[in-house]
Amino acid sequence: MDKSVWVGTWRPHRPRGPIAALHSGPGPKYMLPTNTGYKMHDPSRFRAPAFSFGIKIPEQSTTCGPGPGHLIPERMTVRGPNGGPAYSLYGRPRDGRLFRTPGPGRYFPERATNVAYPKPPGHSMAGRTKAFQAAGTPGPAAYSVPSLLGCRLIHKTSAPTYSISGRTSLGSFCQDLSKTPGPCAYQEVNPGVYKTKAPQFTMQPRTFTQDITKKPGPAAYYPQQFRQTPGPSFGIRHSEYQAPLIMDPQE
Repeated sequence: MDKSVWVGTWRPHRPRGPIAALHSGPGPKYMLPTNTGYKMHDPSRFRAPAFSFGIKIPEQSTTCGPGPGHLIPERMTVRGPNGGPAYSLYGRPRDGRLFRTPGPGRYFPERATNVAYPKPPGHSMAGRTKAFQAAGTPGPAAYSVPSLLGCRLIHKTSAPTYSISGRTSLGSFCQDLSKTPGPCAYQEVNPGVYKTKAPQFTMQPRTFTQDITKKPGPAAYYPQQFRQTPGPSFGIRHSEYQAPLIMDPQE
C-alpha cells in the first residue's frame, strides 16, 4: 500500500474499544418526546405558548326580570323626576349649644413638661404582661452544656483516656492451668494432732447446792462466855527498874 495516500500519522488499525456505529441497533424503536402540546414536552426544545378552546355556554331559558318598560315610577323621566318643588313638615330642631372657649385659667403649662421641655428617657417598673408569661422560650438553664471529661466530646479534642479494670484470671499470669488447689482449699488441722497436746480448760458458771438449812452466822457466837486456857505471852527479860550500863568512853 502506498504511504503517500494517508495524511498525517493515522493509519488503519483495529479499534481499541467497541464502537456503537459498528453494531446493529434496534432501529426507530424508541419514541422521542413530542414537541407539541404542554404535557410530555421535550425538555430540550423550546416550548411555545399554548392556548385552549373554551366550551359554548348554553343560552338561559329564563330571564332575571322584566324589561325596562315595567315598574316605572310615575313622573319619572330620563332626566329625573318631573314636577315642582315639594316640601315636607318636620319638627323644629333644637338650638345648638354655644361653643365655650376656655379662658387662660383653664390651661396648665407646668403640666406640659414632656411636650414643652426636653426630658431624658424614663423607665418604669411594671408587672410582667400575660403575653410574656405565655411565651415558652427556654431560658439559659434549659440548655445543658456537654461535659469536657471523657473521650466522647463533639466540639473538643479529647486527650487519651485510660481505664482501670479488674484482673481477669483468663490469660493472666495467675491463671491456674493445672487446676491445682490452693492453700485455702485445705481445712485447718488442729495442732494437737501432730504435736503434744496442751492442757485445756473450760469456763463454766458457778454451781450452787440447794441447802435450805439455817446456819448460824458470826454474830451468833459469844466467845467471852467460855473459859480461856492459859497461853504464852511475849514479855521482857530484865526488870523495868534496872539501871542501864554506862561506861566511860575510851580514848
